[in-house]
Amino acid sequence: MNSFRSNIITAFSLLSLTVAAQNTTINPKEKTEREVAAAHKVMIIPFEQRLYLSEIDYKINEETKMSGKDIKYKFRDGLNEQLYKSFKSAKYNAVDLMEDTAKYRKEMESIYQHLTYDYQKVPDQNNYQPPKKEKETKKIEKGQLNVETNTEARFMNAKITSPKLVPLLFGKHKTDIFVFINELEIKASGSKGPAELGDGNGNRKIIVHYTVYTYDAREINSGIAEEEFSADLNNPKKIIDKHFAKVANLIVQRVNKGLGINK
Repeated sequence: MNSFRSNIITAFSLLSLTVAAQNTTINPKEKTEREVAAAHKVMIIPFEQRLYLSEIDYKINEETKMSGKDIKYKFRDGLNEQLYKSFKSAKYNAVDLMEDTAKYRKEMESIYQHLTYDYQKVPDQNNYQPPKKEKETKKIEKGQLNVETNTEARFMNAKITSPKLVPLLFGKHKTDIFVFINELEIKASGSKGPAELGDGNGNRKIIVHYTVYTYDAREINSGIAEEEFSADLNNPKKIIDKHFAKVANLIVQRVNKGLGINK
């Protein structure tokens, strides 16, 4: 009986060691995967209210009776919301400064005070390089000083003027990625940019100007994200849910690429 009991205890001990060994093998891997998935935390900074350019608000007002102020707020909040959802779906943690405007109002004002904007060439997303400030080309023609007009596509890029801004935000929120929405344009059907030829098409166009910085103030992506939608769609919620969502997904894909994440 003692021998049998001893064998049972030995077998149980070996089983326990085997289970423990298996747990030691599995758990760290699962933990590592979770840590990698949540390795980055994004702060989404909405565009300043003055940097909203829409050619369709009067049409939205006709259909919905929303005021211009309410339309702008809806789109400002909706763009941030879609970015938040897209980043969360891509396994980032995220802070949306439009989630609680009363809570974050002073912080947003402080951020805006430390930004400057500059129209720069839209970068090539296939071979991204942060845009550089261009020198104006000046020529003397017939005794007059002329500055060359460059018709290449431009976007509104955000530059941080204070070296303390990003470290302070990183320290407070533990956010290491900062997505600045610099400007939102909504073009009416038939509109075209200064560098575009022809009459334009029958669709409207959403153009989001943005810049993405890391916690060490390194610009890892910037440019414009565009999406077309029907000329007869005047419901802000439908525009946000379907078309802002596509813009948000595109920006998240580019952030992944800038961070070397394959998703």
